[in-house]
Amino acid sequence: MKLTSKQNTILQSLRELIDQRKDNPTSYRLQKFLAAKGIEESMKSVMQVIESLEKKDLITRDKQHRVFMVENESYGDAQNIFSIPLYGLASCGEALAYADEGADDFLQISKTLFHKSEPEKLFAVKALGDSMNKDGIADGDYVIFEKTQVQAEFEGKIVVAVINGMATIKRYKNMGKGIVGLFPHSTNDTHHPIYISEADVIFVAGIFKKVLPVKFVSL
Repeated sequence: MKLTSKQNTILQSLRELIDQRKDNPTSYRLQKFLAAKGIEESMKSVMQVIESLEKKDLITRDKQHRVFMVENESYGDAQNIFSIPLYGLASCGEALAYADEGADDFLQISKTLFHKSEPEKLFAVKALGDSMNKDGIADGDYVIFEKTQVQAEFEGKIVVAVINGMATIKRYKNMGKGIVGLFPHSTNDTHHPIYISEADVIFVAGIFKKVLPVKFVSL
């Protein structure tokens, strides 16, 4: 599919902004991002390009007017697609969902979405609950993580942690004095942090990379 220079610029800037902020921007935020890069485009011009890219099925927008990339047959080819394992449910509330050792299924993902990651280190879980919805992780979404064994990399990051065989998605914080906190970030104030001793059986399976809203993902 042939794109104009302006369409290519805005599409690539959208991808860059999503990679940087780990969420999906509105058209207004995208226009401000372009301006910060020295690309002077009016809001009207940006909206016209977004509507054009939407008609080409390269992007889509949700009810909150956030813009999502759509990697499909119109953009890229089969060589640009790889599979990552999908592991059951991970709770975004209390640590209630069991973490499975074997993959339940696989997600087909564009390499373009993860061009800075090593594909073999990526895996997905299906979010359960709303305790991370302020970070854009909603109930039912697919959440992509990257495996790491470097504990220093966990600090302040959203992780999927396995506690006594049960998985939960939270933000990791070393509280000192042998205490680790796993913190929610939610509009629902019924959610509370999970406090764990460093002596407890806890395994951080991976660090958050990207959320894929289930509305725009097909298995």
